[in-house]
Amino acid sequence: METIGHLIGGQLSYQASRTQDVFNPATGAVAKQVAIAPKATVEEAIAAAQAAYPAWRNTPPIKRARVMFKYKELLEQHADKITAMIGAEHGKICHDAAGELQRGIENVEYACGAPELLKGEFSKNVGPSIDSWSEFQPLGVVAGITPFNFPAMVPLWMFPMAIVCGNTFVLKPSERDPSTALFIAELLHEAGLPAGVMNVVNGDKEAVDTLLTSKDVKAVSFVGSTPIAEYIYSTASANGKRCQALGGAKNHAIVMPDADMDNTVNQLLGAAFGSSGERCMALSVAVAVGQEAGDTLVAKMQEAMAPLKVGECSDKTNDFGPVITQEHKDKVVGFIDSAEAQGATVVVDGRNPVIAGYENGFFVGATLIDNVSKEMDSYQQEIFGPVLQVVRVDTMEQAMQLINDHEYGNGTCIFTRDGEAARYFSDHIEVGMVGINVPLPVPVAYHSFGGWKRSLFGDLHAYGPDAVRFYTKRKTITQRWPSAGVREGKSFAFPS
Repeated sequence: METIGHLIGGQLSYQASRTQDVFNPATGAVAKQVAIAPKATVEEAIAAAQAAYPAWRNTPPIKRARVMFKYKELLEQHADKITAMIGAEHGKICHDAAGELQRGIENVEYACGAPELLKGEFSKNVGPSIDSWSEFQPLGVVAGITPFNFPAMVPLWMFPMAIVCGNTFVLKPSERDPSTALFIAELLHEAGLPAGVMNVVNGDKEAVDTLLTSKDVKAVSFVGSTPIAEYIYSTASANGKRCQALGGAKNHAIVMPDADMDNTVNQLLGAAFGSSGERCMALSVAVAVGQEAGDTLVAKMQEAMAPLKVGECSDKTNDFGPVITQEHKDKVVGFIDSAEAQGATVVVDGRNPVIAGYENGFFVGATLIDNVSKEMDSYQQEIFGPVLQVVRVDTMEQAMQLINDHEYGNGTCIFTRDGEAARYFSDHIEVGMVGINVPLPVPVAYHSFGGWKRSLFGDLHAYGPDAVRFYTKRKTITQRWPSAGVREGKSFAFPS
């Protein structure tokens, strides 16, 4: 059976304290093994990055950018192979995997602008014959810890910008679907990246803790669940590191009485059930304003969900695939059970679908639950599965209060034809990413991604302009060259 190893100093390594199974979620069978790195292996990767840093730091930004231009070409050339890897280990349908990869490539495109992004600022004659300027210098060795749900896109949120800013990188991808991250890292070397600038270690908590406590790692970026994000942020901060940790979500869509209901339903289908709901931006709660809007929404959703197909990744006619593990399937089904037990109505039941030829796969069908209240466990917690819950309220103000009261503030949207309502919503909702008739308001690569409240720990968002700030430190230089023969007298006043 194939074993997935590490990439350290430009070479593949298979050092392991043990191995862990990697499943094909569609079949439920073990497909590969992944080497779990001990602390010494992670330290070796950090050392390789540290050794490569001085030369890479001094590489002109235009030359770093040229590596990214070539890297973009290679990602596009190998797109089919990458999407197949995502499908085989994550279960994501091929067209969804292709979309994930494309959004990742857009971050590489943004990183290609490094010479412009890193120019700094200059002011002449801030005082008599005094010039001042600032520049953005790299931090050193930085690390990324990424989740299973986007094995290509989320790593591409991190290391292209970190590297093009002059840092060296150690990536710890999810051990559940590690092949994609390793392969796209190998492509970087084919693009001309020097050995040691990009390293990958597969591992578990021991690997994470090594990155968080190493004195040579200057910054850590993380995407995952909120409890782990809190741990990552507090541990990294306690060890003097810069950290951004993106956590969980409970994303609401307000459906106003004047909404184009057919369009709303079509948008909710993809936003709630795409990628089996395993997205931090998935819409998991529809808040219907008014009895009529709620009744219409539920009836039309029930009708639209009937033809949805769940199945394995290579069949393009499938709408979404399995969830990542049997344990996660049990968790999702448990939330559906608890909602029903606590008084909600399961309108469309996706528990335990039978997929011909894939009876042992980790499948959950599209599920619609009506009459959900904020006291229910399924509402309070992140389900992270293909489940849409409907909460009914009387007014837009009640809907917004529901959202603002929730501990998460990642993404939200409103469906309406009323521009005044939309403007009021976007101005007053306490959520980091807001859509107006756009159900998945994920910012493009030249903006930045991040939520509010317990969805983000740290001061800067991911990718885009915030990434330049996160992966660099500002240095400001002030200089004067006195005229020949001119000598100044003593002065004890603060200069102005």
